[in-house]
Amino acid sequence: ESDTASEISFQFNRHKKTPSIGSHSSDMASVSSVSGSVLSVYSGDFGSVDAQGTVEFALDYDEKNREFQVHVSQCKDLAVVDEKKGRSDPYVKTYLLPDKARMGKRKTSVKKRTVNPVYNEVLRYKIEKMVLLIQKLNLSVWHNDPLGRNSFLGEIELDLASWDWSNRKLNWYPLKPRSLSAVNGVDHRGVMSLSIKYVPPGSLGKWPKNPPSGEVHIWVKDVKDLLQLRPSGVDSFVKCYVLPDTSKKSYQKTRVIKRDTNPVFNHTIVYDGFHTEDLKDACVELTVWDHEKLTNHFLGGIRLGLGTGLSYGISVDWMDSTQEEVAFWQEMMLATNEWIEGLLPLRSL
Repeated sequence: ESDTASEISFQFNRHKKTPSIGSHSSDMASVSSVSGSVLSVYSGDFGSVDAQGTVEFALDYDEKNREFQVHVSQCKDLAVVDEKKGRSDPYVKTYLLPDKARMGKRKTSVKKRTVNPVYNEVLRYKIEKMVLLIQKLNLSVWHNDPLGRNSFLGEIELDLASWDWSNRKLNWYPLKPRSLSAVNGVDHRGVMSLSIKYVPPGSLGKWPKNPPSGEVHIWVKDVKDLLQLRPSGVDSFVKCYVLPDTSKKSYQKTRVIKRDTNPVFNHTIVYDGFHTEDLKDACVELTVWDHEKLTNHFLGGIRLGLGTGLSYGISVDWMDSTQEEVAFWQEMMLATNEWIEGLLPLRSL
């Protein structure tokens, strides 16, 4: 792979009528498993009870083991979810924000039939102190439903940069309704600078008898303000697919830029096999990843398409482009043979 450009030939199958579910590769599976905006903190919330009550916990950082510890003691006077039976089955869940894609969630055991649960459990995160200090702790309380219809009971969010780490005592905190920032999906993951161009079949006049298929050119320039996962920065690269195809022919990637939260890729990818009518059914998915030896961590991405929810008449969840992404794709469709420049925010997919 060149630092400046990489030209790929990919025959896009315009007759494909079903999404390639069978070939939805492990890369894509990992996207779905680690992504989700801040709204995923509230995934599965089917309840409509008002937040009330308090939670008692303490925070500590074990310097020797480089471990962040949340000592969850107990809750009092939680809301009742099942009013007929007068019961709640609460548990406590924590996230480190905004980097929950990497760190994952932690949760306590479920306490049955009580609004005053006692846990006395420690939720642990292996994380460097410098990285921890740019995170926020989201601690929320939930009612556990056997059918998965869990109900949100309240939360508290703490900025760890301003936390008094000499305070290791258990303290009581009032549970609050969900924050507006989380409900609105505020989840800054960085901004990608790129240009795209569509070259229609035969538009260059080189093939008067047998015009070639069209081409989509994608020029990934740089990304700003990536999440810093380690004190040394982040080792990032960009993956690209043209959905619905997730085969190896569709998959391309840039080189890895090490220790930089503002990586410059300057990498061009060309997909051929496009007919003009394919542009309304295809979606270019660009995702940014942190590279590690054992596994790569999802940082954010964009999807360029019309965002109709449909691909070749089939309902698909990946045809979900934002207004900015749709406008960018539409401009490319209208201004053929011209580079269209864009600056798009990375998001959870």
